[in-house]
Amino acid sequence: MSDTETQSAIVVGASSGIGEALAREFAASGYEVGLTARRREKLELIGDQLETQAYVAKMDVTDTEDAREGFRELADAMGEVDVVVLCAGVGYENRDLDWEQERETVDVNVRGFTALATAAMARFEQQGGGHLVGISSVAAHMANGALPAYPASKAFVSNYCDALRYRARNLEADVDVTTIEPGFVDTDMAGGTFWMCSPETAAAQIYRAVRRRKRHAYVTRRWWLVAGLLGLLPDVVKRRLFA
Repeated sequence: MSDTETQSAIVVGASSGIGEALAREFAASGYEVGLTARRREKLELIGDQLETQAYVAKMDVTDTEDAREGFRELADAMGEVDVVVLCAGVGYENRDLDWEQERETVDVNVRGFTALATAAMARFEQQGGGHLVGISSVAAHMANGALPAYPASKAFVSNYCDALRYRARNLEADVDVTTIEPGFVDTDMAGGTFWMCSPETAAAQIYRAVRRRKRHAYVTRRWWLVAGLLGLLPDVVKRRLFA
């Protein structure tokens, strides 16, 4: 990414939480920003408040073909896109295994993510470079009987980002892929208060990871301790903790 020209970023899932804070962070750093989510009115309100040029596109990632077409149209309107952040996500406590909640989690966090990740990679290969940022979760390192689909879907995001990063080594285009794994962030999907940070703190750390072209980052950084511990716990302990 050049520091001498106006840069641009698309944030998918920009109407609230980490996505909204990231859009504001990019704009404050001089980026033109493309905002997508299901709530167009909220996006327009956010766009009007940004310090740089904002582009708005209503997008439902569960309608994958329409979302991919909308992404391409937004990218065309913006010109060359330096960064694409895939931040749209849902998660439910679902001990009863309600199918609709499990289905929506997979549709948004897996199908929607993959549809737009592949669209973004195609765009980067076409233009000769770019940076894909996938917002996963520390939950990717655990299974949880209370919310079965969410950690599984985030494990998919983390592994898929790894695969895209490995694939990018064989491309002629200069493509970076960053995996972000937040812990508890003060949003509607927080799920807990331990080591909780604000969306603004999360956005600042994510932006720093993007500028440094990091392959992987925990938000906040100390969550790597939790992720490492989870990897060491025997299954008998995990069954007690996450039943």
